[in-house]
Amino acid sequence: MRCACPRAQLVFGRRFRPLDAPARRGLAWEEPNHSCSGGLVHQSVPVAALAALLAPVVLAAQNPTVDAAVERTSAEIIELRHQIHQNPELGNREFETARLVASHLEKLGIEVQTGVAHTGVVGILRGGRPGPVVAVRADMDALPVTEDTPYPFKSLVRTTYLGQDVGVSHACGHDIHTAVQLGVASVLAGMRDQIPGTIKFIFQPAEEGPPPGEEGGADLMVAEGVLENPRPIAIFGLHTLAGLELGRVGYTEGPALAAVDHFRITVQGTQSHGAHPHLGVDPIVMASQVVMALQTIRSRNLPPLEPSVVTVGIMNGGTRFNIIPDEVYLEGTVRTYNPDVRDIVERRMGEILEGITAAGGGTFALDYERITPATINDIALTRKMVPTLERVIGADKVDVLEPTMGGEDFAYYANEIPGFFFRLGMVAPGTTSGGHHTPDFQADDGSVPVGMRAMANLLLDFLEAHAADASNR
Repeated sequence: MRCACPRAQLVFGRRFRPLDAPARRGLAWEEPNHSCSGGLVHQSVPVAALAALLAPVVLAAQNPTVDAAVERTSAEIIELRHQIHQNPELGNREFETARLVASHLEKLGIEVQTGVAHTGVVGILRGGRPGPVVAVRADMDALPVTEDTPYPFKSLVRTTYLGQDVGVSHACGHDIHTAVQLGVASVLAGMRDQIPGTIKFIFQPAEEGPPPGEEGGADLMVAEGVLENPRPIAIFGLHTLAGLELGRVGYTEGPALAAVDHFRITVQGTQSHGAHPHLGVDPIVMASQVVMALQTIRSRNLPPLEPSVVTVGIMNGGTRFNIIPDEVYLEGTVRTYNPDVRDIVERRMGEILEGITAAGGGTFALDYERITPATINDIALTRKMVPTLERVIGADKVDVLEPTMGGEDFAYYANEIPGFFFRLGMVAPGTTSGGHHTPDFQADDGSVPVGMRAMANLLLDFLEAHAADASNR
């Protein structure tokens, strides 16, 4: 997930009720590119210990068949979560994770397709009753973050990322997402005769972005036909939230996660001795002016209530203290919701760069990449499914969340068919977690059965509602 959370009570003309304290924590994340490979190593964890971890979570009454299946399979699925967590793989390199996923689905008697968008896996579960097709998606990739947690199953994996030796870890909860979806497949495969329709399980690589020079992620999944043959009429997804307590879930109606853009700028000057700046053109001065001027786009060129972020995350230039370099490199991200605002930001960046470099006697190059569109939860679908969350989780444990400036490539699916994307609480009472994309990010095992119950019931209720509508026509 590509993220950064602002605080705003009034967004898009809608007022949101404040969240409980754990959900108020500000988070900040960045989106890297990835490349890695590794192997999955099983580490056994006592079942009694797993049961103890699950004990604090008490859920409302729900589908008893789902309840029984979740209780029966949770320990196994959490063990799979530990395997995935201990053996993380970066985007487009989820080779062993994909093998684990495919093997589990095949054991359940689910039709399996592999190699979609490089390492993606798709499973199709055909129910015993006629009905529509619905999809559910989980992301599998990890991040170039060195883990610093007390987990006995912590990641010790290292790889080379953009020329640097780095640790690799599931610092955004994708191991939870994959495990939850494997658990949902286990639950629903055991009751397939009762299912009115077909469920398509999408296990996606490279949500955090593919390696430089490669395609990947949700847009490539869609381009390769993941939403065809058979075509779903809706899609569901979930994501852990480091500011949300275990046993709770949250959702946003309509605009939920921002569009994500990535820019790279080279400010070109002329090298000279630091003692004789008049003999050169200083790109450090120009680049510094650019960084400050870019902030005026948000403060002076856009309506004050229009959500947007312009962040410079990298600024590199120079080799020695007494040499004015010939160029400075800038890299950063833009987050927006409104397509018109997206256009304005890109246009103004070019105008600011042109003006500052012309005044300073230099030149510039701007590479502006639009990565993902905004994730918009279909309003009708959201309103239809929230009662299921309230029934399964408990109405007092379902939060209405403010839109975030974080991004998610789930948007590519939700732009094609109605989508509902919600957040899963992951912080056990009495414990803490770092923010997403940080070394001490800790998603509790107990979030797995909560996610399994929530998602299994959402899929079943959606299909049952459509089956009922069809029988009444």
